[in-house]
Amino acid sequence: MEPELIDALSLAQELIRAPSVTPDSGGAIGVLGDALRRLGFDVIDLPFGDGAERTPNLFARLGMSGPHLCFAGHTDVVPPGSEGWTSGPFDAAVRSDVLYGRGACDMKGGIAAFVSAVARHLGGGRPLNGSISLLITGDEEGPATYGTVKVLEWMAANGQIPDFCVVGEPTNPDHMGDVIKVGRRGSLNARIVVHGVQGHVAYPQRADNPIHRLMAILSDLTAHPLDKGSEWFEPSSVQVTSVDVGNDATNVIPGRASARLNIRFNDRHTGKDLAHWITETVRARAPGAEIDIRVSGEAFLTPPTSQLGMLVEAVEEVTGRQPRLDTGGGTSDARFISRYCPVAEFGLVGASMHKVNEHVSVADLRALTDIYAAFIERLMG
Repeated sequence: MEPELIDALSLAQELIRAPSVTPDSGGAIGVLGDALRRLGFDVIDLPFGDGAERTPNLFARLGMSGPHLCFAGHTDVVPPGSEGWTSGPFDAAVRSDVLYGRGACDMKGGIAAFVSAVARHLGGGRPLNGSISLLITGDEEGPATYGTVKVLEWMAANGQIPDFCVVGEPTNPDHMGDVIKVGRRGSLNARIVVHGVQGHVAYPQRADNPIHRLMAILSDLTAHPLDKGSEWFEPSSVQVTSVDVGNDATNVIPGRASARLNIRFNDRHTGKDLAHWITETVRARAPGAEIDIRVSGEAFLTPPTSQLGMLVEAVEEVTGRQPRLDTGGGTSDARFISRYCPVAEFGLVGASMHKVNEHVSVADLRALTDIYAAFIERLMG
């Protein structure tokens, strides 16, 4: 039986109406799984973690030959807040050809567009000369501990690693066709706690002010740029995000002072090297300080591939724009996927993501469907 056509707008609305605020699945994974089964996909639910950390995930595949194209994304969304929405955040209302709702652009709209594109390809009588899979997590907006990372481990253990992966994050700043992400900076978070001796400000000789040493440490860490950037990446950035002493008194030298910082780093650095630099810098000023450093992702870059070229061509064909290949912005689950296969990110316009009245124009949703369909046709037609 010929697979049914799936309308991107209708599926996006159905997904938005499933209130999947991290870590609650809200039924969104189930909605997607049902749609994929109707297209003939083998759908496997892959929850990982226990208790409150239990994360809903899905892997689905159609076909077993190569090339193997994977689409990765997430059904979870950030909280909508309680004020300012012109319609309910999970109503999926359409007004003046614009779809409103939490997740409309980040990224339930992107998921719906891809599924619709696959349905169009299958229903058009064109052969599927390869296989298509979807890697979907319900925990991209949260800790991401039991989401994409664990699914990838399962995929590797079960021979399911693709030849190329597209992540459907909203990559376009203003217009469809603006940007394809081909890499991301790494991200490192550090917490530094300097201990001293509490005392009266009038008798500093009887105390040891940890703030002074912490200020010197932060000055050392931020005094000079880490680099001037590289061919594909902007300069690395050290940003102090918090300084805390827990002191409400004006006449007390506190006994401890702490700070947090984040480094978004390019391909001139590794998380290990930066962690060593931070540790050595802190120890030089405060040998007894506590240091907690966590690297949530390394910088990565997808080199030019034939698949990436096909994605660029598909974007140009539909939008008339030549997309900029870019590595800016925050992190995404592409940082995990890059360890296994080439990956690129392309999705909707992201100007409203995480905002009140998050939205996507129906025209953009249709255009993204056309782009994904054109890409699939080039890769497997």
